[in-house]
Amino acid sequence: MNTKMTLLGGLTVNEFLRDYWQKKPLLIRQAVPGFKGLLDPKQIIELACRDDVQARLATYQRKQWKLRYEPFVAEDFVGLSKKGKWSVLVQGVNHFLPKGAELVKQFNFIPHARLDDLMVSYAPKGGGVGPHFDAYDVFLVQGLGHRRWQISTQKDQTLVEGAPLRLLKNFKVEQEWVLEAGDMLYLPPHCAHNGIAEDDCMTYSIGFRTPWYQELAEQFLVYLQDRIEIKGTYADPDLKAQKHPAEISDDMLQQVGRAVRKVRWDDEDVANFLGCYLSEPKPHIFFEAPSKPLTQAKFEQSVQTRGVKIDLKTQMLCRANTVFINGDAHQVGKGCYNALRELADERCLPPSSKLPREAANLLYQFYLDGFVTPGAK
Repeated sequence: MNTKMTLLGGLTVNEFLRDYWQKKPLLIRQAVPGFKGLLDPKQIIELACRDDVQARLATYQRKQWKLRYEPFVAEDFVGLSKKGKWSVLVQGVNHFLPKGAELVKQFNFIPHARLDDLMVSYAPKGGGVGPHFDAYDVFLVQGLGHRRWQISTQKDQTLVEGAPLRLLKNFKVEQEWVLEAGDMLYLPPHCAHNGIAEDDCMTYSIGFRTPWYQELAEQFLVYLQDRIEIKGTYADPDLKAQKHPAEISDDMLQQVGRAVRKVRWDDEDVANFLGCYLSEPKPHIFFEAPSKPLTQAKFEQSVQTRGVKIDLKTQMLCRANTVFINGDAHQVGKGCYNALRELADERCLPPSSKLPREAANLLYQFYLDGFVTPGAK
């Protein structure tokens, strides 16, 4: 954590976290030296047209913004530049592109529990999505072409009424840069920004989620409802006649109140909820089981000689001898936990014949579910 990183402009991880993370923007020239991008415009449009991909198309024509969501077909992108300015944004590219997952891996100094995904945006000259702010941390790595970034730390976050995008009504530029291939801009949550393509331009956005407490609280209650048991039923053998039958009585209120207050949770419950919730795949993500699965013996032999890797779409987290994978929790022994934690950290394990039996059994089940596959690369 004290090694200076080119990715962070010569800062150490500790310096970056102390001085910039969730505090202020940071421009880093040549953060990823030699980076020219991972896709060309044709490839990103092809990706946007896939059924299992989340994508958006933002257009600005006749002084009006429009926003469309997938599904798309190739014809949707024909002739757009003749009509106005436009930009296509594709989410979760790290779920489909191994090189995208490798790019995200460079940001492992931020906990995996915070990772959202890699989004790639493409726009011809003049394209963008207008001045806005995001409620998450993002690293914007420039690939193809050049993008002009205008930013502001303004407190005024009034939005344009009726716009299909969350556009800022009173955006006031404080700083401005043009980024070229390999340059990177870090933006903390709620930092206003506007990206404008100077030419055919692709930007790779590594986003880190910041869930609302309201969202977490609501989902925690959903998590609890399947894990609590309050015994007994409401009873009132000493019921007294009421002058106003429409009124809820004090006796009913107190009895139900006593029952509800029996709902309890502790830090372990919260940890298990977080592990399941933060590793839960997004609704459009599905896993494919192997069409001709190996036997467990052959799978283990393959892991010994080739290692094992996580599927690109898999999210795997760990805490206190519990392993969370794609929304499921598995309590394991110490040896198994250490092995699977390494897999979660690195997203692969090298060839090894020393896996604990418990780990080998779980990995085979993950393989049958389509969560992992033999081969460390």
